Parts: sequence; structure tokens; C-alpha cells
Amino acid sequence: MGSPMVVDLLLIALAITLDPLPLMAFVLVVASGRGVRTGLAFIAGWMACFVAVIALVLTLTGGQPPAPRSPPSTANLAAKLLIGVSLIGYGLHRHRHRHRHRHRNRHRRPGRDRTSKATPDDAGASPSRGKSSSFLATRMDRGSLWPAAALAVLLQPWGLVAAGAVTVVEADTSHGTTWVELIAFSIVATAGLLAVELYVVLKPASARRRLLSLRTWMADHAHQAIVLGSIAIGLWLTGKSVYELAS
Repeated sequence: MGSPMVVDLLLIALAITLDPLPLMAFVLVVASGRGVRTGLAFIAGWMACFVAVIALVLTLTGGQPPAPRSPPSTANLAAKLLIGVSLIGYGLHRHRHRHRHRHRNRHRRPGRDRTSKATPDDAGASPSRGKSSSFLATRMDRGSLWPAAALAVLLQPWGLVAAGAVTVVEADTSHGTTWVELIAFSIVATAGLLAVELYVVLKPASARRRLLSLRTWMADHAHQAIVLGSIAIGLWLTGKSVYELAS
């Protein structure tokens, strides 16, 4: 029988692996001149984040979950509730921002509409993050591997990773199944990147062209995916935290 945290970890891992922004960036990484090598470096940096977060949490908890209804348990539930509410707020904010942007575009002159199709928020990056990503992309084009790993850290959906961290607080490492669940969380959260990397390795001739086409499709639907994913995970975490705090 699985531990109480297994469902939460699975849902969070699925939300992470389906996040379109890291996938879109990863497609560009593997489409570069040394795509397979830089892709592996990206995946290494991506998984290193999960390993580091899990190790930190287990070090703080000693591998034992807090006792039910104890102050540490209540604090952890409060933190999970805060993260859930924050994810819902982020999803709603992003949805309202896109709605206002489209409303403004309808009142602009046609000439301006053709030259102003996107905002930094629509692209999922701030100007400063855009400059960082551009610098790292330049370094990757020169054959350097560390920028790919750094880009993976930069593009982590840290709100979802934080949700995973407060869930790992419930881990009891005295059971072998707990380690299986933690490893499975890291693998599922990386599954999208692993699938793309494997596709490039097995079919290098056609993979880049098809993946770039897929990236275009993801760019058109990234906003909806981020909004729905943030709100869905936020509602799950909020509802479960409120129930456990009240029971």
C-alpha cells in the first residue's frame, strides 16, 4: 500500500513534466548543433534540482514525518495551503492578464496589431530572464555544456517544486516504498524531457524538424496549459490542506 503522499507527488510530477515552457526550451536545446550532449546536460541539471530539494527536506526532517496534529505537521499543512492558494492566484492572474491584453489589442489600429502580438508574460519570461536565456543559448551554440544545465535550473517551475518539497516532508524513509516513490517522482517529473531526448537519439534525421513543429503548437497553447495546470494543482493542494487542518 502506498504512502499518503504518493498521489500528491504523482500529480505534482505530472504537472511539472507537462509544463510547456521547459519543454519548448528543451526542444531548442536538442535542435542545436550538439543537441544530444546538451540535452543530457539539461536533463542532468533538471534532475539535480529534484535530488537537491529532496535531500534538503529529508535532512531537515531526519527522514521521519512529523507527528499528526503536532506544530510541525500543522506548519507543513499551512505551507502547503499557502502554495496551493499561490498557484491558484498565479493561474488566475495569468488568465486575466491575457484577457486584458487581447481586449486592448481589439481596440488598437490594425497596423499596430501586426507588430504587437506578444508580451513578455505571454512568452513566459521577464526581460531579465530573456537576457539570461539568450546568454546561455549563445554559450551552448559554442559547444559548452554547463549553460544547458544552468538553463534547466532557471526554467524549473519552482512553485510546483515547492509543492513537491512540502509533500516530501511526509516521507518516512524507514519504508523501502518511500524511496521508490521519491525516485518515481523525479523520473515522472523528467519524463517529457527524457522522451524528447530519446526521440532525438533514435531518429535524429526527422526528430528536429518534427520537434520544432511541435514547439510551434505548444507555443500556441502554452498559456492555457499553464493556467489550467496551476489552478488544478492549486485547488487540489488547497482542498486537501483545508480538509486535513479541519479534521
